[in-house]
Amino acid sequence: MNLPNKITTSRIVMVPLFFVAFSLPLWFGPSVHTVSVIATLILYVCMELSDLIDGYIARKHNIVTDLGKVMDPFADTLTHLTFFVCFSSIGLMPTWALLIIMWREFFIVFLRMLMMKGGKAVAANIWGKAKTVLYALSSILAIAYVSLDRLGDSTPIQSWALPTLEATFTLAALASAISFTTYMVAIVKTKSLSHLSR
Repeated sequence: MNLPNKITTSRIVMVPLFFVAFSLPLWFGPSVHTVSVIATLILYVCMELSDLIDGYIARKHNIVTDLGKVMDPFADTLTHLTFFVCFSSIGLMPTWALLIIMWREFFIVFLRMLMMKGGKAVAANIWGKAKTVLYALSSILAIAYVSLDRLGDSTPIQSWALPTLEATFTLAALASAISFTTYMVAIVKTKSLSHLSR
């Protein structure tokens, strides 16, 4: 396994650790707020940096592998879904938004597996990129809000922070749904699944 894939693997390993760190106050109460926030922020930064570094190294040294092409998007999906499950567990993210995003990601993983069997792929589009940006933005805002809330009093910023978060999650879910629709349209037009036996 080359270096980029090892870094991607480390990101996958950090995903459940993030979930544990984020959930500590739910299990043990406010006494572990500080520990939870510190661990959550460290893991979040490490996960985001690993996402940038593995791709950079792979492209710079031309060591992009078939395993890496599968692992990297899988790690991204696993990471973001874990973030959103954490946010939903404390009532910060609407359940309907989580479900739309979760369904989209599972369907895309399934479709990519089918297309890879035939050696085909569908190019990314503007909605897919918008979805990625909104996933990242909503995650950053939510983690910042939760950290402030757990370390002190978030009441002064709740009047604008909570509506902003809800709007961001709504936009992320909307972009997710539209990107899936455009992905499906592209598959139909290019007949990318025509190689499958029925």
